[in-house]
Amino acid sequence: MSRPNIVLIVSDDHGYADRSALGVVDDVNTPGLDRLAAEGMSFEQAYVTAPVCSPSRSALISGQHQGRWGAQWFADSRFPDHLPSLAERFGELGYRTAYLGKVHYGPEQVGDRATPPHHGFENTFYGLAGQQMGRLNYLRHSDAAVAEYGEFGSSASAVQPMLEGDEPVDCEEFLTTELGRRSREFVSDRAERDEPFFLMLAFNAVHNFCWQLPPDELRRRGLPARDDYQGEEPEYLDWYDGQIAPELDHGRAYYLAQLELMDAEIGRLLDQLDSSRVADDTVVVYLTDNGGSTCNFASNAPLRGTKYTLWEGGIRVPLLVRWPRGQAGAHLKGGEQCSAVVSSTDLYPTLLDLAGAPASAYAHCDGMSLRRALHGETYAGHEQLHWDNGFQWAVRSGRWKLTSVDQDSDGVRGLRQVEHADPGPAVRLHDLVADPGEQHDLSAERPDVLAELEAAHDLWRSTVFASSRASSTANGRLTERG
Repeated sequence: MSRPNIVLIVSDDHGYADRSALGVVDDVNTPGLDRLAAEGMSFEQAYVTAPVCSPSRSALISGQHQGRWGAQWFADSRFPDHLPSLAERFGELGYRTAYLGKVHYGPEQVGDRATPPHHGFENTFYGLAGQQMGRLNYLRHSDAAVAEYGEFGSSASAVQPMLEGDEPVDCEEFLTTELGRRSREFVSDRAERDEPFFLMLAFNAVHNFCWQLPPDELRRRGLPARDDYQGEEPEYLDWYDGQIAPELDHGRAYYLAQLELMDAEIGRLLDQLDSSRVADDTVVVYLTDNGGSTCNFASNAPLRGTKYTLWEGGIRVPLLVRWPRGQAGAHLKGGEQCSAVVSSTDLYPTLLDLAGAPASAYAHCDGMSLRRALHGETYAGHEQLHWDNGFQWAVRSGRWKLTSVDQDSDGVRGLRQVEHADPGPAVRLHDLVADPGEQHDLSAERPDVLAELEAAHDLWRSTVFASSRASSTANGRLTERG
């Protein structure tokens, strides 16, 4: 069997509704993503393992739920250095590997295993968001910018130099464009050498501070320029509050600009695969790291909630997969949809399975290969999925979803006060088949289902969080919280 090339595209905080082909919102234009969906398969019920980026990305690169190494939120998230990364597995198969874009598994330092050149990626151009408050600047990355912004301003505005390998490099280009250019160059070079490749392209778009746009783009759209934070008055949190919903004027317009520019680079990458004559031999995957955010004015309609929360809008994400026509054209005609419940942890086994790796290469994974779904065969998906952030947890089992939120926790207070995100009531039970928008709480009407799902999550947590059982049980049971 020929081994397909793999392109895994990960965006940042993309809203579930924000693709023009869906027709849910009328102000978005995404021909690149629409093309990918039209030529591939859309997974309508795809979930990430956390409603925030670093634990979600840790699970993606390893194929395991991050709770297995005690990660729940930003503070305890880290790269799972005891597991083989997806890139290392592809390297074992003889693939050439590249990582371009945002890195954020935790508090990474140059040279750590958490950095791409130290977990299997040969060709790298990346920024360490863990050193820069979880983000990368769209426009500036240089020593000059660090000196100009000052110590706190440079981390808050995320202007540190990018890295190639372990070496810092200045980049004062619009980062989305630069990532797109480098991705096309990598594809072209590998195609000329007839070498199978695995490319992970991690855009920082469409994370907040979307007003960081090239001047000509601002002029073309009639949008005003705004200044980065440079460690001066007002206090950072006061300044930050003015940059996110609902305070930022033109917030949705800035977001749409960043989305459209990223989408254009995705379209150009698809064109490069065509012109390099490797499109038929390349699997292209697109997803985002968590739900759309109040910070960037994304829309998750018809889902409720946002990034940071365990509402569907925080954890259900767009997932598009284009399978090589040369292997499955007779099965996957394009424009197909799969309604099975799937997880981002499924990508690790799926991509290795498609590449012909032995099952032992992904036996450690919590995910399952999606090969059958991509062949157009009946695919049931996951019977249960679980989320646990310490101060909030959820379980989906079949049509039912139970969510619990510790209303007195610092985590909940922080989300409401700083991020303008509402995690919801202490207990809620929803029938996602009848009510995907989670509008009707059935916890009082179906105590039997509530008790069953609570027990299921306790069992899952006792296994997955075995090393941190003492801290996880401190959150209490639903019955103890009333």
